[in-house]
Amino acid sequence: MSAKVDAVVEQAKANAPGQLSGAALYSRFALAGAICCSITHGGLTPVDVVKTRIQLDPVTYNNGLIGGFRKVVANEGAGALLTGAGPTFAGYFLQGAFKFGGYEFFKQQAINSIGYENASNNRTLVYLASAACAEFFADIALCPLEATRIRLVSEPTYANGLIGGFSKMLKNEGVGAFYAGFGPILFKQIPYTMAKFVVYEKVAEMVYRAYPKSSMSDSQQTAVNLGSGLIAGFAAAIISQPADTMLSKINKTKGEPGEGTTSRLIKIAKELGIRGSYTGIGARLFMVGTLTAGQFAIYGDVKKALGATGGVEISK
Repeated sequence: MSAKVDAVVEQAKANAPGQLSGAALYSRFALAGAICCSITHGGLTPVDVVKTRIQLDPVTYNNGLIGGFRKVVANEGAGALLTGAGPTFAGYFLQGAFKFGGYEFFKQQAINSIGYENASNNRTLVYLASAACAEFFADIALCPLEATRIRLVSEPTYANGLIGGFSKMLKNEGVGAFYAGFGPILFKQIPYTMAKFVVYEKVAEMVYRAYPKSSMSDSQQTAVNLGSGLIAGFAAAIISQPADTMLSKINKTKGEPGEGTTSRLIKIAKELGIRGSYTGIGARLFMVGTLTAGQFAIYGDVKKALGATGGVEISK
């Protein structure tokens, strides 16, 4: 039965005129992912600045998101809200390419390995595994730029922008400084991305089961992407919040002489506790929910614009 289903799928793909495949298809997935992530993360830089300040200095920034905005502007001027915009755009352009392009690639590899019917019957596991693999490679690209962003936000006088901050960290602390937070970023981003994609896929599947996708207009499909992305963003934010707080803390300053990354993480975790690890969750729910909704909406629209309509869907 499985062989017959796979044969039907392959025949349908072969009969689809002008459908992209291989590098031509996945490069478009990657570009769409790069665009959606850089636009959404870059556009929310002011929220990210305030969220990071709340995490790093909860005593000073203790009035929530709106109060944090007011304090940053009052103390440093409105321009401070764009601190780290350069690393944010650059880092998430790269990360988005690997994340979304990689997710589509690994999902297809799973289908190729176990067959369409098995992949469809076990699609939750396929979504989770594909997201985890894609995020691992995405984080290798993101980590140095995220470390630079956090240093610029936590120390506004550290350097003037991306190039200056990156160069100063490299010169003074070496390449290792860029990956001091690699453990926390994996601990944060992999569960975050797994939750993000699987919740998005499940919510969208429920909607399309009730209202077939083929009967929807492009604007209606965009609305489904927005709504599914918003719910996925809330789930991802709650799951990954403790690691996000630890990432901000470990990148704030360099460690003590001879202090390893693991010992620093253990010390930070003890200092924070459960309650402290969820500092800034309100700001992050708003930020992640908004950007995830925007990402899936933009990603879907850009894919269509680029003609990236290939690949095999395994939802039922």
